[in-house]
Amino acid sequence: MKGIKKILLGLLVIFILIQFVQPARNKSRQVMPNDISKIVSVPSDVQGILKKACYDCHSNNTEYPWYVNMQPMHWFMNNHIQSGKAELNFSEFGSYTSRRQQSKLRSIENSLKDGSMPLNSYTLIHRNAILTKTEKLLLMNWVQNSKDSLNKKNFN
Repeated sequence: MKGIKKILLGLLVIFILIQFVQPARNKSRQVMPNDISKIVSVPSDVQGILKKACYDCHSNNTEYPWYVNMQPMHWFMNNHIQSGKAELNFSEFGSYTSRRQQSKLRSIENSLKDGSMPLNSYTLIHRNAILTKTEKLLLMNWVQNSKDSLNKKNFN
């Protein structure tokens, strides 16, 4: 019994100590010069959808829920954010080559079609990020218009 108490006490001490190790937050609070809105037209309704369902993991401005104040949740979320930004970062979209921009827009389109984004693990807690059919259709139309717009820019 003493061994179990020592183990539990040790785990409690470790849990308390890891609370002092906090990763940097992903918050820029400004629209970057390479933001997607500087490259293609992003209507306000589309911007609203992107903010609620995509930007937490795919931009330089994450809205953090209360539970990230406790470790290891912040580490877990930080890992998701880093992975998401490595795949697509709306705040840095303008720094991509035109070919990569087109590729990312096609990826958005494919993710909407197959329902792979936003992730189920994200929407499990962030219920407002679940996209309706109307929102998906709106995003699909915007993606198509954005691809066409980029094609016109590249051919001129």
